[in-house]
Formats: sequence, C-alpha cells, structure tokens
Amino acid sequence: MKGVADTLAPLLEEFTGGPLPVRLRAWDGSTAGPRDAPVVVLRSRRALRRLLWQPGELGLAEAYITGDIDVRGDLGEGLRALWHAVREDRLRPPRLTAGDRLRAAGAAVRLGAVGPRPPAPRGRARLNGSLHSKGRDRAAISHHYDLSNDFYELLLDPSMAYSCAYWTRHDDPAYGLAEAQRDKLELICRKLGLRPGTRLLDIGCGWGALSLYAARTHRAQVHAVTLSSAQRDFVRDRIREHGLEEYVTVELRDYRDLDGSGGYEAVTAIEMGEHVGDEHYPRFAATIHRMLRPQGRALVQQMSRGRVAPGGGAFIETYIAPDMHMRPLGRTVALLENAGLEVRAVESLREHYVRTVRAWSATLERRWSDVVLLAGEETARVWRLYLAGGALAFAERRMGVDQILAVRPSADGGSGTAGTQAAWYEGW
Repeated sequence: MKGVADTLAPLLEEFTGGPLPVRLRAWDGSTAGPRDAPVVVLRSRRALRRLLWQPGELGLAEAYITGDIDVRGDLGEGLRALWHAVREDRLRPPRLTAGDRLRAAGAAVRLGAVGPRPPAPRGRARLNGSLHSKGRDRAAISHHYDLSNDFYELLLDPSMAYSCAYWTRHDDPAYGLAEAQRDKLELICRKLGLRPGTRLLDIGCGWGALSLYAARTHRAQVHAVTLSSAQRDFVRDRIREHGLEEYVTVELRDYRDLDGSGGYEAVTAIEMGEHVGDEHYPRFAATIHRMLRPQGRALVQQMSRGRVAPGGGAFIETYIAPDMHMRPLGRTVALLENAGLEVRAVESLREHYVRTVRAWSATLERRWSDVVLLAGEETARVWRLYLAGGALAFAERRMGVDQILAVRPSADGGSGTAGTQAAWYEGW
C-alpha cells in the first residue's frame, strides 16, 4: 500500500507544474521528494484540508501557524527552496482539466482530507471601514503594535527600536543589536544636524527610541506622535524614567491632524510611511513639507520593494501589517520631490536589515518559551514565519530599506549656506 507522501507527491508535482523543491514527510511516516532538500512535515490530515479550503500562500502559512505543517531544520532554508523554485520557473501551474480535479478529489477522499473547513488561527486582522480612513488606520496600527509592550520587550533591544539597525562592526563579539541600533539613531541625528534646542517632530515614534535618544544625547526638543496607545503610554513612562519631561512630549495623533506649519527644524518618519498607503502618500509628504521650517531637514527611513517583486503578501496582510504598502524607491523619492522637498541623499540599508531581522529571530528562538507563555504558540509561530520570510526577502533583494534625507528649500530656493552644507555629512 502506498504511503501518504507517495500518494501526494505526484499530485503536487502535477498541480504545481514541476518537481518538488522540498522533501515531504507525512503523518504515517512515509516520505517523498529529493533527499537533500528541506523537510516539510505534514502532521495530520487537517494540513491537507486547510490547503483544500485555502490554496496558496495563506493556506500554507495558516497550516504552519497551527502546527499542522512544520519544517525540519532552518525555516528560512525551507522558504528559500520554495521561492527559488518559483523564481527559476521550475514551478508553473498548468491548466487543470475536469479529470485532473476529479482525480485529486478522489485522492483527498482516500487520504481522509475531505471535511469541514478548519478554524482559522487566532490573530487574523479584522479591519472595517474604507482603506486608510483614520479609524481603519488606527485599527491596523493597533493590530500590530498593541500586541503588548511586554512582547516587544522580549523581542527588541533595550532601546525598543523596531526598525533597521546600522551595523558598523562585523567581527567584534561585543558588538550586537543594541549597539547597532544606537549607531542607527546616531546616524539619523547626525544627518539631521541636531543641536541643543533643535525642534524635532518624530512622526510614528514607535516606543520612542529615536525621540529619547535625540533628547538625551543631543538635547533636541522633540514632539513625538503615534497611533498606538500602548506605545504612547510606554514613551510617557520612559520620559519620566529618564527625566526628560522638559525635552520630549508624546501624544496620540494621526499625521493628518498635525496643526501648524513651519515650526520644526527636523522631521523624521522611521518606517512609518509604509502604513500610509499609496493614495495618501502625497498628503503625507506634503505634511512633512508643511511642518518643516525653510531649510529644515527631513529623514524618512522606509522599506521598498523591487520593481516586479510583491510588497507584503497574503500572510503579511492578514497577520502582521494589514494595509501596508511598499513601492520602489524611485517612486517614493518622486513623491517627496513633488511635495516640494529637495532630496539630498539616499542610503540603502538593505544588508543591514538582513542582519537586524536575523538578530530578532535569534532572540525569538532564545526566548521561545517566554514568548509562548506570554502570547501563545500560534502567535510565536506567526512571528517565526514573519521573521524568517523577512530576512529572506531582504537578502534576495525583493525588499529594501532606505534612508532618504531631504530639505525644505527657502523661498529663494536655497537649502542652506555653504557652511551649513558641510555639516550635512559630518560624522557619516
């Protein structure tokens, strides 16, 4: 009698249009597929049932999240094998005839995979309202960032910086994520030319890593805004803890509700622009321009996608960052310029993000039992999959991240004197 894996393998190859890029191990112990490939374990019939009800990326992801499917060894290598097969056109699903579908249905019945739809894992984003309305944006931000401050404290470095770090040393065992995040914060402050008293608006401040660093180290006057109440409360506590009440204020506010104009010498948006949406990005860029005084500087650190690469995907949209939008770098630069900002420098940090995400992933694995105890195993597996896929996307150039430095020109078109221009690159 043929084992489950032996039955499934030819059907999967027929449906995907190519040889299996992974080795299958089924719940009955049978195996099929290349011996030197990553091993995908089908733990129960429910794994097949999930894929029947939800074919494609989301069905696979949910089967992994629930533990119905697992990967032996390095999850990133398993994802790499699948993506490589797709990219090299080794998997090209053919048009299926009615007979093909009938044979597949018969195999599903024989394997006991036919049945009611399995329940979806906990943690799906459920948003209402029109895309990027203020209420929907608040819900989208809350879904991701209000998971709990305790969760992010387990995952992130002590500064709670949740963005790409800047790794300046490679062979120093004493140099880790915390030091790389500090170097990223200092890089931003130097690019902005912060001095004591510089007024900085930090849009989408996260847990306040940049706001607090700019105030504590450079004595800038910082106003921080966020849509996450959990983040707002965390930053308030850190302000009091570090005695920075006279330097930092934080509030719950949408960028569309920012009052005034021309009041800041510097504006930052660190990996916040991905949440704005394509249709609303011109307004976001115009807000940065409006909030800067003439010759003021803006630093936008933002993820991008390759010209033909998808940004996000069904799993990311459903479980991690609903409504997130990424575009190629050139289009973002054009949108900032169309708002009247003069882009002065762009620095890619793509390789830095590979190392950053891998550091977060290593922390997740090291603290796995604590994360499961706090958030549950399904949430822990969501994040394991998210981080493994993210590191791979940056490593393979399907996604990037860039620091875009811009200035609001003065009325005469100037961006600063020769003396101040020299300071743009001081300490880079």
